[in-house]
Amino acid sequence: MIIDAHSHVHDPVEEHVGLLDEAGVDRAVLFATRPHPERAGDLTSLRREMAILDEAIGGRAGTVEGYRGAWGELDAALAAQPQRFIGFLSVPLDLEPEQTAAIVEREVVGRGLCGIGELTPPPGRAEVIEPVLRAAADHGGLPVVVHGFAPTTADDLKKMSALAGRYPTVPLVVSQLGGLNWMQAVELVRDTPSMYLELSTANIVFAVRLAIKEIPDRTLFGSDAPYGDPVLTRALVERVTSPGEVRDRVLGGTIAELVGLA
Repeated sequence: MIIDAHSHVHDPVEEHVGLLDEAGVDRAVLFATRPHPERAGDLTSLRREMAILDEAIGGRAGTVEGYRGAWGELDAALAAQPQRFIGFLSVPLDLEPEQTAAIVEREVVGRGLCGIGELTPPPGRAEVIEPVLRAAADHGGLPVVVHGFAPTTADDLKKMSALAGRYPTVPLVVSQLGGLNWMQAVELVRDTPSMYLELSTANIVFAVRLAIKEIPDRTLFGSDAPYGDPVLTRALVERVTSPGEVRDRVLGGTIAELVGLA
């Protein structure tokens, strides 16, 4: 089974399914989203969507009420394509720990979703994900995905590694290859057994090759669609690997294990 480990809700959802079909991808991990760059038809409209993205990845996603619109879109996509999408849910990071625990129990576990993410802590404050990790551990080790590209900092990656050491039953996935800090991300994930590295948004081919070589059992193919393209990102993984067990794990085997499909 080929699984894209990182994608966001598209409008319309049928366009996303078409991309998966074209890439030969069986299923995709699906995150809720507020920005929709795929809706943009010109630079002005794209700037509006990217301004929303800047708020989100800067840790300014807002209150629980502000999340509900994106959660509703996720629900609709999962209901429309239950055999293609694997639901993950992001949660606010400015709540009291007991509120975080209640949201994870009600909105993630209670709705049968498979994991938590994509979390977007403010730059320099990765420690705010700890209540989420604690809640994930309380529910058997739900996988948690955290934004890895800018504005995530090198220090944030160190904090994530330290937190992962405190909650070793929780698979902690750093997305987008850790962005410009990819070499440090590879080292930290390699040396932290409960961490995983998702490979989307790579701008250097040998970064993907090296990451897979260093951590073949904990690297995940992902597209970050609609920002990336599953056709191209799958081709990149296949370009730097040979047919066999390692490629199969990267292209879906490992994430299948994390979400209970293997």
